[in-house]
Amino acid sequence: MPLQNRVDPEGEIRVSAARGTLMGNRGCLHNAAKQIVAKSKRDAWVACALKYQDRHRTIMDGGSYTELFFLDEATALAAGHRPCNTCRSDRYKAFMTAWGAGNRGGTKVLAGEVDAQLKRDRSPLARETVVSVAGLPDGVIVKQRASGTCYLIRSGKLYPWSFAGYGMPQPASAVDGPFAVLTPRSTVNAVRQGYNVEIHPSAR
Repeated sequence: MPLQNRVDPEGEIRVSAARGTLMGNRGCLHNAAKQIVAKSKRDAWVACALKYQDRHRTIMDGGSYTELFFLDEATALAAGHRPCNTCRSDRYKAFMTAWGAGNRGGTKVLAGEVDAQLKRDRSPLARETVVSVAGLPDGVIVKQRASGTCYLIRSGKLYPWSFAGYGMPQPASAVDGPFAVLTPRSTVNAVRQGYNVEIHPSAR
Protein backbone atom coordinates (compact mmCIF):
# COMPACT_ATOMS: atom_id res chain seq x y z
CA MET A 1 0.00 0.00 0.00
CA PRO A 2 1.40 3.46 -0.92
CA LEU A 3 2.48 5.63 1.98
CA GLN A 4 1.31 9.17 2.59
CA ASN A 5 4.48 10.86 1.42
CA ARG A 6 3.75 12.60 -1.90
CA VAL A 7 3.48 16.39 -1.89
CA ASP A 8 1.12 18.37 -4.13
CA PRO A 9 1.74 21.95 -5.33
CA GLU A 10 -0.23 23.36 -2.37
CA GLY A 11 2.18 21.69 0.03
CA GLU A 12 -0.24 19.03 1.23
CA ILE A 13 1.07 15.51 1.88
CA ARG A 14 -0.99 12.90 0.02
CA VAL A 15 -1.09 9.19 -0.79
CA SER A 16 -0.08 8.26 -4.34
CA ALA A 17 1.64 5.30 -5.99
CA ALA A 18 3.23 7.53 -8.63
CA ARG A 19 6.98 8.09 -8.39
CA GLY A 20 8.60 11.48 -8.08
CA THR A 21 11.91 12.93 -9.25
CA LEU A 22 12.89 14.75 -6.04
CA MET A 23 12.78 14.00 -2.34
CA GLY A 24 11.92 16.51 0.39
CA ASN A 25 12.52 17.13 4.08
CA ARG A 26 10.49 19.05 6.66
CA GLY A 27 11.69 17.10 9.70
CA CYS A 28 10.20 13.94 11.21
CA LEU A 29 6.45 14.04 10.50
CA HIS A 30 5.46 10.39 11.01
CA ASN A 31 4.83 8.04 13.91
CA ALA A 32 5.88 4.42 14.48
CA ALA A 33 2.99 3.24 12.28
CA LYS A 34 4.32 5.35 9.37
CA GLN A 35 1.36 7.72 9.60
CA ILE A 36 1.78 11.44 8.99
CA VAL A 37 1.00 13.28 12.23
CA ALA A 38 2.39 16.75 11.43
CA LYS A 39 2.79 18.95 8.38
CA SER A 40 6.10 20.46 9.45
CA LYS A 41 8.67 20.22 12.20
CA ARG A 42 11.13 22.83 10.92
CA ASP A 43 11.21 26.14 9.07
CA ALA A 44 13.69 24.90 6.45
CA TRP A 45 11.73 22.95 3.85
CA VAL A 46 14.24 21.53 1.36
CA ALA A 47 14.09 19.61 -1.91
CA CYS A 48 16.72 16.88 -2.23
CA ALA A 49 18.14 14.53 -4.84
CA LEU A 50 16.75 10.99 -4.86
CA LYS A 51 20.30 9.65 -4.75
CA TYR A 52 23.30 11.13 -2.98
CA GLN A 53 26.67 9.42 -2.69
CA ASP A 54 26.12 5.91 -1.31
CA ARG A 55 23.53 6.80 1.28
CA HIS A 56 20.55 4.48 1.68
CA ARG A 57 17.47 5.08 3.80
CA THR A 58 14.43 3.03 4.73
CA ILE A 59 11.32 5.09 3.97
CA MET A 60 9.63 6.38 7.12
CA ASP A 61 11.97 4.46 9.38
CA GLY A 62 12.72 5.83 12.82
CA GLY A 63 15.12 8.70 12.46
CA SER A 64 15.64 12.34 11.77
CA TYR A 65 13.14 13.09 9.01
CA THR A 66 10.26 11.87 6.87
CA GLU A 67 11.09 11.30 3.21
CA LEU A 68 8.66 13.29 1.05
CA PHE A 69 8.49 13.11 -2.74
CA PHE A 70 7.69 15.57 -5.53
CA LEU A 71 6.84 15.18 -9.19
CA ASP A 72 9.54 17.74 -10.03
CA GLU A 73 11.22 20.92 -8.84
CA ALA A 74 8.35 23.11 -10.04
CA THR A 75 6.09 21.18 -7.65
CA ALA A 76 8.60 21.37 -4.79
CA LEU A 77 9.01 25.12 -5.21
CA ALA A 78 5.25 25.67 -5.40
CA ALA A 79 4.86 23.70 -2.17
CA GLY A 80 7.27 26.10 -0.47
CA HIS A 81 10.53 24.14 -0.55
CA ARG A 82 13.95 25.33 -1.75
CA PRO A 83 17.00 23.36 -2.96
CA CYS A 84 19.08 21.47 -0.41
CA ASN A 85 22.63 22.76 0.10
CA THR A 86 24.03 19.27 0.74
CA CYS A 87 22.88 17.07 -2.13
CA ARG A 88 21.93 19.81 -4.64
CA SER A 89 24.56 22.43 -3.83
CA ASP A 90 24.78 23.86 -7.37
CA ARG A 91 21.03 24.35 -7.47
CA TYR A 92 21.10 25.81 -3.96
CA LYS A 93 23.74 28.39 -4.92
CA ALA A 94 21.86 29.36 -8.07
CA PHE A 95 18.59 29.69 -6.15
CA MET A 96 20.13 31.79 -3.38
CA THR A 97 21.77 34.13 -5.88
CA ALA A 98 18.51 34.59 -7.81
CA TRP A 99 16.50 34.89 -4.58
CA GLY A 100 18.78 37.65 -3.32
CA ALA A 101 18.56 39.45 -6.66
CA GLY A 102 14.78 39.18 -6.76
CA ASN A 103 14.03 40.02 -3.14
CA ARG A 104 16.98 41.91 -1.63
CA GLY A 105 18.33 43.95 -4.52
CA GLY A 106 21.24 41.61 -5.11
CA THR A 107 22.34 41.49 -1.48
CA LYS A 108 23.76 38.15 -0.36
CA VAL A 109 21.23 36.27 1.76
CA LEU A 110 21.54 33.51 4.33
CA ALA A 111 19.53 30.31 4.33
CA GLY A 112 17.77 31.23 7.57
CA GLU A 113 16.48 34.47 6.06
CA VAL A 114 15.17 32.68 2.99
CA ASP A 115 13.56 29.94 5.08
CA ALA A 116 11.83 32.50 7.32
CA GLN A 117 10.40 34.34 4.30
CA LEU A 118 9.27 31.12 2.62
CA LYS A 119 7.50 30.13 5.84
CA ARG A 120 5.53 33.38 5.66
CA ASP A 121 4.90 32.95 1.94
CA ARG A 122 3.56 29.41 2.42
CA SER A 123 0.48 30.68 4.24
CA PRO A 124 -2.63 30.40 2.02
CA LEU A 125 -3.44 33.97 3.05
CA ALA A 126 -0.17 35.14 1.50
CA ARG A 127 -0.93 33.70 -1.94
CA GLU A 128 -1.61 36.22 -4.65
CA THR A 129 -4.76 35.94 -6.76
CA VAL A 130 -4.47 36.99 -10.41
CA VAL A 131 -7.04 37.24 -13.17
CA SER A 132 -4.51 36.20 -15.82
CA VAL A 133 -1.19 34.32 -15.73
CA ALA A 134 0.32 36.83 -18.15
CA GLY A 135 3.57 38.10 -16.70
CA LEU A 136 4.24 35.07 -14.54
CA PRO A 137 7.45 33.22 -15.47
CA ASP A 138 7.82 29.65 -16.69
CA GLY A 139 8.05 27.11 -13.88
CA VAL A 140 5.43 28.74 -11.68
CA ILE A 141 2.35 26.71 -10.70
CA VAL A 142 -1.09 28.27 -10.29
CA LYS A 143 -4.48 26.92 -9.22
CA GLN A 144 -7.64 27.80 -11.15
CA ARG A 145 -10.11 28.92 -8.52
CA ALA A 146 -13.23 27.64 -10.28
CA SER A 147 -12.07 24.09 -11.00
CA GLY A 148 -9.35 23.57 -8.41
CA THR A 149 -7.00 22.40 -11.18
CA CYS A 150 -3.31 23.16 -10.74
CA TYR A 151 -1.39 24.25 -13.84
CA LEU A 152 2.27 24.65 -14.69
CA ILE A 153 3.10 27.75 -16.73
CA ARG A 154 5.44 26.99 -19.63
CA SER A 155 6.00 28.82 -22.93
CA GLY A 156 2.61 30.56 -22.93
CA LYS A 157 0.72 27.35 -22.15
CA LEU A 158 -0.85 25.82 -19.07
CA TYR A 159 -0.10 22.17 -18.30
CA PRO A 160 -2.52 20.45 -15.88
CA TRP A 161 -0.64 18.93 -12.95
CA SER A 162 -1.02 15.43 -11.47
CA PHE A 163 1.14 13.15 -9.33
CA ALA A 164 1.88 11.07 -12.43
CA GLY A 165 2.91 14.00 -14.65
CA TYR A 166 1.56 16.90 -16.67
CA GLY A 167 -1.39 16.56 -19.04
CA MET A 168 -2.02 18.07 -22.45
CA PRO A 169 -1.39 21.81 -22.42
CA GLN A 170 -3.81 24.56 -23.35
CA PRO A 171 -2.99 28.11 -24.44
CA ALA A 172 -2.95 30.26 -21.33
CA SER A 173 -5.45 32.60 -22.97
CA ALA A 174 -7.98 29.73 -23.22
CA VAL A 175 -8.11 29.08 -19.46
CA ASP A 176 -10.20 31.54 -17.45
CA GLY A 177 -9.08 32.98 -14.13
CA PRO A 178 -8.94 33.90 -11.41
CA PHE A 179 -5.92 31.89 -10.31
CA ALA A 180 -4.16 31.48 -6.99
CA VAL A 181 -0.40 31.69 -7.47
CA LEU A 182 0.85 28.67 -5.50
CA THR A 183 4.56 29.26 -5.98
CA PRO A 184 5.60 31.56 -3.12
CA ARG A 185 5.95 35.21 -4.03
CA SER A 186 9.65 35.36 -3.11
CA THR A 187 10.36 32.24 -5.19
CA VAL A 188 8.52 33.76 -8.17
CA ASN A 189 10.84 36.76 -7.81
CA ALA A 190 13.85 34.40 -7.89
CA VAL A 191 12.56 32.72 -11.05
CA ARG A 192 12.10 36.13 -12.65
CA GLN A 193 15.77 36.78 -11.92
CA GLY A 194 16.85 33.74 -13.93
CA TYR A 195 16.51 30.71 -11.70
CA ASN A 196 15.84 27.89 -14.18
CA VAL A 197 13.21 25.57 -12.68
CA GLU A 198 13.61 21.85 -13.40
CA ILE A 199 10.41 20.47 -14.94
CA HIS A 200 9.18 16.89 -15.34
CA PRO A 201 9.73 15.43 -18.85
CA SER A 202 5.97 15.13 -19.39
CA ALA A 203 5.85 18.91 -19.93
CA ARG A 204 8.72 19.11 -22.45
